[in-house]
Amino acid sequence: MEPLRVLELYSGIGGMHQALRESCIPAQVVAAIDVNTVANEVYKYNFPHTQLLAKTIEVLTEFPKIESEHPERNRIDAEDKMERKKIEPNICSDKSRPCSGKETILFKLETLEEIDRKHHQDSDLSVQMLKDFLEDDVDVNQYFLPPKSLLRYALLFDIVKPTCRRSTCFTKGYGSYIEGTGSVLQTTEDVQIEDIYKSLTNLPQEEKITKLLMLKLRYFTPKEIANLLGFPSEFGMWDTCRPKLLFIKSARVQ
Repeated sequence: MEPLRVLELYSGIGGMHQALRESCIPAQVVAAIDVNTVANEVYKYNFPHTQLLAKTIEVLTEFPKIESEHPERNRIDAEDKMERKKIEPNICSDKSRPCSGKETILFKLETLEEIDRKHHQDSDLSVQMLKDFLEDDVDVNQYFLPPKSLLRYALLFDIVKPTCRRSTCFTKGYGSYIEGTGSVLQTTEDVQIEDIYKSLTNLPQEEKITKLLMLKLRYFTPKEIANLLGFPSEFGMWDTCRPKLLFIKSARVQ
């Protein structure tokens, strides 16, 4: 059988290409298409011999047109639904109380069902712990959440520890948006998050920040996220795809 000729739409950083490569199915990716310039840089680094088109699929005029008359707007709207909470100065998610300027702090309430589900997932011994996917030789200081974000948004994050066996899905809004874009890592395992949050009531802002900093919350690095998604260790160029809020020192002009 002749090798399959594959057209990779919405190619991203090449997850489907990598999966096809590892499947050992005789196939050739003849072209990949994506509009995300950052993802395309990573794709080109890992698949330099594949034709990569930085365009939307609407350029494929031979395909039946199934989009509405405003395809670009619809694509953006769909992505916005995945990235629920953007980091803005005066957003309030609690509909039961009004937002009142800069002092507003957002709180995320979990149901008993959600807590039980997370406990069940973390008790599943058939799943590896997150610590198995973490980087050992990287400077993580740049990934710690700043005090301002901790004070206003810490309770919106899905917080996991290295010994957890779960995380939420990571989206392209990770690092720029709050809820539903991916988990953050609590690196001080000897500190109980429940104790920290219970102690925040009626504290002044400075003391609240001090308490929250004890958790040492940080974002996962791009390489760690790739590890969780099953990319091989040789899949590279992670400095290119770090979230905008987490610019690395090597990207700066010295």
